[in-house]
Amino acid sequence: MVRRSDTKQRMVGAARQLIREHGYHSMALSDVVERSASPRGSVYYHFPQGKVQMAAEAAEAHTREQVDMINELAGEASSAEQLVRAYVDSAQEGMLTSGYGRGCTIAPLVLEVGEDSEELGAASRRAFILMTETLALRLTVLGADAAAARELAHATVAGVEGAMVTSRALRSPEPFDAIRETVAARACALTAVGD
Repeated sequence: MVRRSDTKQRMVGAARQLIREHGYHSMALSDVVERSASPRGSVYYHFPQGKVQMAAEAAEAHTREQVDMINELAGEASSAEQLVRAYVDSAQEGMLTSGYGRGCTIAPLVLEVGEDSEELGAASRRAFILMTETLALRLTVLGADAAAARELAHATVAGVEGAMVTSRALRSPEPFDAIRETVAARACALTAVGD
């Protein structure tokens, strides 16, 4: 028997995929039901506020995954340069694996909804703040001073977001290659100054 929490998690995962592939406005609740193989009536049981609540929970799931990934990559890295390279590589791999069909879960919420929804605006801000702060903290541990680590974290997250858009449009990995080399060189320079 499927547990209720499994149904909700499947629906959040399906919403996240649909937002990444087609955007927030194109995500229909019926598509979420179909992709998650969930009972139709479960949408409003698990998401009484509807699509906005579902998208906010998808954003939170994306954020948790990104923070966990940054921490995992940092645990395997021996330098700030290795960490930013691994972060960019991970995003590039996701784009290539999807055949250039997948973007970020958060970006469509910012671009399509903006501040029209207080809940989605807050979820978007929280996502980028947590991702950037986690990356900055890990860069500090790996030798960058706090201000430089914060600057590099912002540049890396923003660069990856931009690379997702341009890579998808061009159907090419080159934008990821360019941002990887740029942030890696900056990371190397920052930690060399600290030595």
